[in-house]
Amino acid sequence: MSFKAPVDAFAGNPLDVIFGPMTRAGGDGLTLIDVVVGIAVLYAAVQFAMRLLPRLVGVYSPWGSLVLGWLIGSAVFAVGFILVFFGLLPPILGAINSALGLEPVIGLTTAHYQAVWIDNEFWRNFVNSLIVTVGVVTVSLTVGTLAGYALARSGSQLAFWILIIALVFRALPHSVLVAGYLPVFVNSAAILEPIFGENAPTLYGQPLAVIAVLVSINQPFTIWMLRSFFMSIPAELDEAARVDGCTHFQAFRWVIMPVMWPGVITTGLFSFLLAYNDFLVTSLLLDASNQTMVPAIAGYFNRETTTTDQVEAVAAAVSITAPLFLLVMIFQRQIVSGLTAGAVKG
Repeated sequence: MSFKAPVDAFAGNPLDVIFGPMTRAGGDGLTLIDVVVGIAVLYAAVQFAMRLLPRLVGVYSPWGSLVLGWLIGSAVFAVGFILVFFGLLPPILGAINSALGLEPVIGLTTAHYQAVWIDNEFWRNFVNSLIVTVGVVTVSLTVGTLAGYALARSGSQLAFWILIIALVFRALPHSVLVAGYLPVFVNSAAILEPIFGENAPTLYGQPLAVIAVLVSINQPFTIWMLRSFFMSIPAELDEAARVDGCTHFQAFRWVIMPVMWPGVITTGLFSFLLAYNDFLVTSLLLDASNQTMVPAIAGYFNRETTTTDQVEAVAAAVSITAPLFLLVMIFQRQIVSGLTAGAVKG
């Protein structure tokens, strides 16, 4: 629907939605060669992400920095795919179609995506979503990994009650947490004035406020999940590392974490989804100029919503979904192994 003219997008005939006769009549569409080559490129990209990319990351990652290798590899893959699929293929296929005189068989237009990303400046919402997501995942995994390891190796009663308190905190409605943080964010300039003077910042309406609330929501779940992964790793590994001269942190860094990467990636994905898909917290704490992508879609709907606005909203929704599909496609093996593997594999 997002690639069709509004008449085709909401046509009563499903075939009109698929083939888009009115869209083709406007001169926009794909020829048979475009469809075949596009499917072939998508299939090659999926196979590369599932089979070859994990091997390349494992071979060329900096020693002891597998996460950094995955971040760089995923970014390079995403940029390369965008350049090839959206930058290189269209002019080449356009020249071939013109030479052969081929007519479109499927109506397709990118006008709605251009309106969303350029005219409506949806890229600003994407940047805000990226800032919030990276901040939540980084803080949650850093604190959750250290806390999960400490609680898994601690046999004290205090560790048990900390986990219970974290579970209760996780059960609280999100609106309750927002209401608790809101006075602090609104009055943050007055609170921070003794430190920063007249230049004290106001946290309300800033991504930092959303990161703080989402981390508080996500942290109990992260601690519980990572603790369960650490519990599956025998404590004898820590003891063997200590016998070899490692400190507690060195044993954690060089012995336990290499076994834990699948679990960390799996937990990081859940943290990513929480921050990326959040609506309530971001809509309450951010203004229109700093909104993330999910609440921004609501701006397309009002009492004067037109059919074109609805198609653009669908285009924005597809833009949000595409990175999630790419992320799961790249990390699917790590997610499965993180949910099933134990210390024996390490």
